[in-house]
Amino acid sequence: MKRRHRMTRLHRSTIYDITSCSSKKRNNPMKNDLIGARFDQDCSQECSLPNEYWLEGSKEWTYTMRRNMQEVVPGLFLGPYSAASRSKLQALLDQRITHIVCVRHAIEANFIRPNFPQQFKYLVLEIADTATENIIQHFQKVKFFINEGLRSGGRVLVHGNAGISRSAALVLAYVMETYDLNLKHAYTIVQQRRFCINPSESFMTQLKEYEPIYRAQKMLGNNLQSLESQHNKRTFHQVDSDIPIEDMRTEWTVDDNLKKGRDQSYQQRLAL
Repeated sequence: MKRRHRMTRLHRSTIYDITSCSSKKRNNPMKNDLIGARFDQDCSQECSLPNEYWLEGSKEWTYTMRRNMQEVVPGLFLGPYSAASRSKLQALLDQRITHIVCVRHAIEANFIRPNFPQQFKYLVLEIADTATENIIQHFQKVKFFINEGLRSGGRVLVHGNAGISRSAALVLAYVMETYDLNLKHAYTIVQQRRFCINPSESFMTQLKEYEPIYRAQKMLGNNLQSLESQHNKRTFHQVDSDIPIEDMRTEWTVDDNLKKGRDQSYQQRLAL
């Protein structure tokens, strides 16, 4: 009898873990620290996303939703491979998807592959979900690909196998850099749209390390743009003032001599 009760409790616990999508995420101190504030006022004020991307988190998440893709920020979708499988062409077209990032390990290439190369533009990345995988090296490539799709008026899907770890890490990096957010705030946004994201500890560490990297790159880019803007705004008077007086006199002398030469030649032709 006692054994039956223990089995019943175990069964209920298992069901709870499945329907909550990932119980490990809730018990992970690192993740709890990152996603503790689901509706952070400071985050919503500093982020340029529409308000709906902060209020959407109140919707109930069900286990079956993890099999579909979700729009995490305008025009950018995150989901599993099943969202881009052969049977989902019409669903992709209905969502106006134009670009797809396909994330897979080399050993997954036989069953995770671009299914519609004629209909969509693909970026295929070989990424293993291991502790030694360097995922930072792919962040810029994914960013350029996503921006290319969005700027052309398209929409982008990023998928791995389950849409939980590798692909989620790539999307988090994009959201961080694009909206100038830290990892905690980016995680809040993405998880509100796709609750089951659960990047590995290695990927989370690399995402945290990426914060100062992208901020430094952005600061450098802003400084270069500022210098270029200041250079372009220089007035005609400022440009002239840079010319030494001696050079200006030389230019005037040459111009005057040429003018005199032309006048003398013209008078000689009239005399003839």
